[in-house]
Amino acid sequence: MWAYESVFYQMNVLHLCGAPGENDGESGRRILRIKDWIPHIKNLGADAVFLSPVFSSDTGGYDINDYRAIDCRLGSREDFKEICRALHLAGIRVVLDGVFHQVSRNFFAFADVCRHREASPYADWFFIDFDGDNDFKDGFSYKCDKERPQLAALNLQNKDVVAYLLDSIELWIEDFGIDGLCLDAADGLDTGFLRSLRSFCDNLKPQFFLIGEVTQGDYNVRMNDTMLHSVTNFECYKDLCASFHALNLFLINRSLLRQFGPDNWSMYKGAHLLSFADNHQQSRIASLLDNENHLPLIYGMLFAMPGIPCIYYGSEWGITDEENAASHTPTIDLSALSPQWSALTDFIARLAAVKKTSDALNYGSFRSVLLTNRQCIFERKAEHERLLIAINADSAPFDAHFDAGCGFAEELLTGTMHNFKGGSILPPCSVSYWKMQN
Repeated sequence: MWAYESVFYQMNVLHLCGAPGENDGESGRRILRIKDWIPHIKNLGADAVFLSPVFSSDTGGYDINDYRAIDCRLGSREDFKEICRALHLAGIRVVLDGVFHQVSRNFFAFADVCRHREASPYADWFFIDFDGDNDFKDGFSYKCDKERPQLAALNLQNKDVVAYLLDSIELWIEDFGIDGLCLDAADGLDTGFLRSLRSFCDNLKPQFFLIGEVTQGDYNVRMNDTMLHSVTNFECYKDLCASFHALNLFLINRSLLRQFGPDNWSMYKGAHLLSFADNHQQSRIASLLDNENHLPLIYGMLFAMPGIPCIYYGSEWGITDEENAASHTPTIDLSALSPQWSALTDFIARLAAVKKTSDALNYGSFRSVLLTNRQCIFERKAEHERLLIAINADSAPFDAHFDAGCGFAEELLTGTMHNFKGGSILPPCSVSYWKMQN
């Protein structure tokens, strides 16, 4: 699977393109602005973009009212085709946010139920009680998001609903050539639907990548050979942030050992989870850290641990705004952003270059070698490659004593040689990627 050797770049399209928060019905060609970012994405070393919903919605993209129309605030189908063509020509694959668990009340099928009640052929597309009522006084109640009653839950056990969604996905693949989907709120999606989706996509476009947003529970329930290829690694996200905020690297190492460690009981050995330091629902990582010198360390860990690294646009140069998780509305105007390059961006680009050419980082095992509150060294090992990753989160040098298993290593981020026989002093706030010489 191509995604297992990729670096992802997530973009909140409506925000990036400066679309109004409410869909006013006015058409624009804002989505063409993504073209300006393609050289930056390429230079960063990302080879796949994860785009938040681009289909017609009432507000922020997650309240879709038409799965077969590009949001008019962004542009037309032809505009989005142009973007997908430009990304593909640059060697960048396109993964879209798939919102299949709920729809806007303005979605055609729900609007028909409002008009025709029990007589609507779409009544079974939702979970409706015609003896109840709702906040909008429709004369019936329906399953919905408690905090957002304007979103109606889709019945994914209804074969007509599934057929409609699969037909929509086929149109997206045929018209836009998309390479995958990230399923919103996948931990609540019907597993039968996920099996149908995987089978359909496998037959329609081999190597079509399916990832799910899963925030809790056993990831293997939905990540397996018959459902999703991958899920978001929220467990490691939380401990990654907490480790550097509290200067306690035991937290992230505990999760990595639980998920990928050498013991037989590790839960996701061999899996490729999506790893991230922030996204559209979380605070920017730069706003969570007390020490800005820890930003490179977080990304050093992110790219070295098992998984697929994903960068949230703007965070690669360290912007510090925080996004509101409920409304997806940023506190600063992200539409005013242009791609920027900083020392952090340059460092992440070097990490990406190393990651994409390393069997050990893409497919290797995980083993903890040395661990203190502020320092850690761990091994990534494949059949023909072995790496040690050393991180020092302290503001002072650290004299690391451990068995490297060889005398010399190439430090991949700098291209220099390291002699273990001469000792291993970890500089303050540093990351080293040592490729071991046999």
